[in-house]
Amino acid sequence: MQLPALPGLPLLGCDSFMVLAVFCTVFALVFDLMKRRKSENYPPGPRGFPFVGNLLHVDLRNPHLSFGKLWKKHGDVVSLEFGWTNVVVLSGYNTLKEALVKKSEDFADRPDLPIYRYLLKNFGSGIVFAKYGKWWREQRKFSLTMLRNFGLGKKSLELRIVEEAECLIKVFEKEKGLPFEPHFWINNAVSNIICSIVFGHRFEYQDEKFVELLHTINESFQLEGGFWGQLLNTFPFLYHFPGPHHKIFKNQDKAIHFLQEEVAEHKESLNENEPRDFIDAFLTEQKKRKDDPTTSFLESGIINTVFDLFAAGTETSSTTLCWALLFMVLYPDVQSQVHEEIDRIIGKERNPKLEDREEMPFTNAVIHESQRLGNIVPNSLPHQTYKDTTVKGYTIPKGTTIIPNLTSALFDEGIWMTPHEFNPGHFLNSDGNFVKPEAFIPFSTGHRVCLGEQLAKMELFLFFTTLLQRFTFMLPENEPRPSYKEAKLGITLCPLPYRLCVKAR
Repeated sequence: MQLPALPGLPLLGCDSFMVLAVFCTVFALVFDLMKRRKSENYPPGPRGFPFVGNLLHVDLRNPHLSFGKLWKKHGDVVSLEFGWTNVVVLSGYNTLKEALVKKSEDFADRPDLPIYRYLLKNFGSGIVFAKYGKWWREQRKFSLTMLRNFGLGKKSLELRIVEEAECLIKVFEKEKGLPFEPHFWINNAVSNIICSIVFGHRFEYQDEKFVELLHTINESFQLEGGFWGQLLNTFPFLYHFPGPHHKIFKNQDKAIHFLQEEVAEHKESLNENEPRDFIDAFLTEQKKRKDDPTTSFLESGIINTVFDLFAAGTETSSTTLCWALLFMVLYPDVQSQVHEEIDRIIGKERNPKLEDREEMPFTNAVIHESQRLGNIVPNSLPHQTYKDTTVKGYTIPKGTTIIPNLTSALFDEGIWMTPHEFNPGHFLNSDGNFVKPEAFIPFSTGHRVCLGEQLAKMELFLFFTTLLQRFTFMLPENEPRPSYKEAKLGITLCPLPYRLCVKAR
């Protein structure tokens, strides 16, 4: 029997076809083996499979749980392969400190992630996923300066947060004590703070356009950090095949369109002498540097920078507050202690102030414990080695993708008394004073520490104390009790949807 000939090619018999198939298979396996050759003294890890590497060792829906198991089995520095991408997972606070703090520049780069390739190519590198270098330094420095100029650390922003908390209270009051899901309202309220800095205005909770944007970004975060996003990052060719991953790019387009409209409106009313917000400041700086061929202040670059600020200023704080309220309904005795401290230090009449935090160790401890146990960003965002380096004695080549396993620091049994339980005592000493263990790094650490950390700290304290000053939060009767041990992972780790009731105090 002979196989039909292709034009210009000789006929292939079965024997010839089998020889060709065997040759191609052997060639592919040898090529795969060569791609997986490692340098001497490379970190240990489980043996991978041809072409897919260690994907079968990692649950892409809950990779932080898989990394925890690999940590226990292989140690603090574990090498993996996702397809042909070399990955090293760093676990344990001392390991993370050595890499991200003591050798911060060595680990300061970002990998090229296919799920963001379209954004980065067409709308600048932004801040979060910018490669380490002049662009990143320029944009990060400018962004931090503008955040301070437009309120960060100032009384004006503090008052703005308290005012937004009052708006959130009114929304909660409209539920009239009936069960409701708080997540979206919290997300909207927190988002309005960064919106006031970036866009110069807030959005009403009923603004359909803004509501759609928040839903779009929330869905994108779930997809990008979930199974399909991770699969696409490992096998970029999947972009050319149909599947749920295409929703990621559709959502990115929606967010870009929203931001482009905001930027266009700012251009029309721009006063370079009196910038009203971050977008005005960026556009003004862009005009100043228009003749500089190396500038990062490009016409297209503003979109990604603004998006990074918007996302960083919304998602982590709103998710943490959702965890905090869940812990309050699950631990009413803790909630009662928070109420007592608020009544004693602040009272029921005046609004909370940031300066109250120093006199409220228990409330501060509850907020920090909500961050720790909520484990908002369990694997941080991926880093990449900027140069050949070492950690814990192992050699890690330049260009290796690094996953800082923050979960390992926040749940380290050698540091926390009851790491898997809600215990504000983790942040209190024997005298009842607030203390913060060095291993508490929910915002990561080093060069790539979260840009919105200071803003988040302000928001968490002021939103939380204002809500607890006004309400008692309770579980609905005759409904299943939610569990904090179950969560959904996207870019952030969120509690499963839950309902609660509020009662005015």
